[in-house]
Amino acid sequence: MGTGAVGNSYEDECRRSLAEEQAKSLAGTNDWEHVDRERVHQDWDVLYREITAFLDGGSLPGDQQIQELVRRHFDIVSRFYTPSREAYVGMSLFYAEDEAMRAFHDSYHPGMVEFLGAAIKVFAEQGSGFAPSAGAEASA
Repeated sequence: MGTGAVGNSYEDECRRSLAEEQAKSLAGTNDWEHVDRERVHQDWDVLYREITAFLDGGSLPGDQQIQELVRRHFDIVSRFYTPSREAYVGMSLFYAEDEAMRAFHDSYHPGMVEFLGAAIKVFAEQGSGFAPSAGAEASA
């Protein structure tokens, strides 16, 4: 994941993966009927408050405690569907690019979107438990 055209191409792939995987999941689950959304929002609220405390304390996105919190974030996301690595990175891009999502996340801390995005990218490079990407299925 470099910069320039390669980075842009990868980011475009991540955006596509997110859109495709979410659409497939929504269609297959009657708009995520199985998810206790109130509980999800409560869990995200607790998690984002914890991340904010670490952010205020000077933690870095790759720090172990941050990566443990990102694992919790991934686990909450997985209540809807288990994303591929690319879709999970795409979610961090969506947080940054969608005005309402940026405002929501930055309401916890003005640097939340960038910090969480960087932490998600570290997690995606090192983490496990992802669904296969659509591109991997097509090339298999």
